[in-house]
Amino acid sequence: MGGFKTKIMSKMKVNCSPLTSEIFVGKVLKDGTWGANKQNVTDTAVGAVAQHLLQLDEKMQFTYRGEKYELKVVKYEAKK
Repeated sequence: MGGFKTKIMSKMKVNCSPLTSEIFVGKVLKDGTWGANKQNVTDTAVGAVAQHLLQLDEKMQFTYRGEKYELKVVKYEAKK
């Protein structure tokens, strides 16, 4: 069953729009362009990454436009 899932997912692409900063998932055509049925998954994707980092108690480091960044989930403490 893992092979089946891999084949389906290999046709899917996740990307962040440079115009809107929204995260989309959808099928990519043979020419590399998006198909007609892309879906905005911004809130779901951000929430999933936060939950992943929290559950594993990890940080995520990455480079964007030549600058290094780090993501870490911290507990929110409301001021009293």
